[in-house]
Amino acid sequence: MKHLLLLALLTPTLHAQAAGSAAAGAAAGAPPGAPAAAAHGTAPATQSATPQSPATPQSPAANYAATATSGPDPRKPPTARPGAYTMQQIVDLAQAKNPTLLAAQTNLRAVRAQELQAGVRANPYFTVYGTDVTESSDAVSPYAYSVQLSRLFERGEKRRWRLDAARATTAQTQAQLEDTIRQTTLTIRLAFTKMLAAKVALELSNASLKDFRHEVEINHDRYIAGDLGRLDFERLDLQLGSFESDAATNEIALLQAAAQLQTLIGLDTPSNSFDITGDLIPPTVTQTLSQLLALALAARPDLTASQRAIDLAQANARLAQANGTADPVLEAEYDRAGPLNTAGFSIVIPLRFSDRNQGNKLTTRLQADASQFTAAAARNQVASDVDQAYIAYTHSLGLSQRFSQHYLDESTDILSIAQFAFEHGGITLIDYLDALRDARTATSDALNAFANTWNAIHQLSAATATNLAP
Repeated sequence: MKHLLLLALLTPTLHAQAAGSAAAGAAAGAPPGAPAAAAHGTAPATQSATPQSPATPQSPAANYAATATSGPDPRKPPTARPGAYTMQQIVDLAQAKNPTLLAAQTNLRAVRAQELQAGVRANPYFTVYGTDVTESSDAVSPYAYSVQLSRLFERGEKRRWRLDAARATTAQTQAQLEDTIRQTTLTIRLAFTKMLAAKVALELSNASLKDFRHEVEINHDRYIAGDLGRLDFERLDLQLGSFESDAATNEIALLQAAAQLQTLIGLDTPSNSFDITGDLIPPTVTQTLSQLLALALAARPDLTASQRAIDLAQANARLAQANGTADPVLEAEYDRAGPLNTAGFSIVIPLRFSDRNQGNKLTTRLQADASQFTAAAARNQVASDVDQAYIAYTHSLGLSQRFSQHYLDESTDILSIAQFAFEHGGITLIDYLDALRDARTATSDALNAFANTWNAIHQLSAATATNLAP
């Protein structure tokens, strides 16, 4: 309605111009009552052979809005240098170079190496000892030496349960690695969107600064010619500082976002030639909430890690039970003392009357029970993450669509008409500056709406452990 109000304000001032335009059209041979252009800047339709009823002539302000060049538009993809990275290329680079992911991958290999240690059997012991020769006036004591070989034999299938525990630990660590990749990918996608929005904001602010600086120059000529008061010109010139501030702030934001994204990729030193490319207009997610929840329950690695934790706790409980059994030690011995040879064997069996590993047995059983509750909490968290991300997506998508399909076009019309009206004395400078600030606010709000929708899509992708972005 605001652009209609501006048109109403312009009517008394521009009536003579409208009449003059109509007269000029009649002098040029245009038939009276020719169809006018649409109110929001659409071009006049081509006349058909069928006679049409006379239409209201369009105002000069509306004609100006219709023919004015379109200003900065946040719906247009930003320009990119050759070789600019897409979002998927950035994610792939990060998975190959990100130090956090490389550390997690190395840790997985270290954990998997413990499976080798868990599968080893007890080593045998080999012992050799002898006695020195002693001499006296009565007799000579002969040499004496002994050889012993002993080995511990595990009972209760300890090796089997150690292997089960080690493999369960590896499976849990694998799932944790995948969850680290999921979270790191989310951080990278959010940083990518932040940099892309900063690129668009900088392009828009630079274009707006260029246009407004040109407008200040034009009004400076009006001021010199006496067509514009000094107070109005200085107010207009002061507004140029806001555009310069926007451009400087957006340039800083872009440089910081680029440095952050390069750090997440794993680059040692940020490069000024680094660039990305993409579309800030968010896509539409076609899956329903129930479908997204099913995807999350099937693919979320943190939920898988909680389930592997149950397997690990149960394996530890079985190992603790096996560690309560007694392990015998079998020993064979050969002795030689002078001309005499002897051989024998022994069996050592611990009598576990007091220590039957009962503390560890109870601890591992309770830990196994706790892991069940932890897995249930993880499942609930997955459902909550999907629900919250979906709510954020649906609400932000609706707002971004309203800006894309309605508010941005309306703000452009209002600003064009207000600019024409101010240049022709139809409105005051204050009204024009208000329209100017409204247009800047609409553009900024549209950028935030687009970025928020993208961020919600990234959150939803992370919540479902899938890639919902095209």
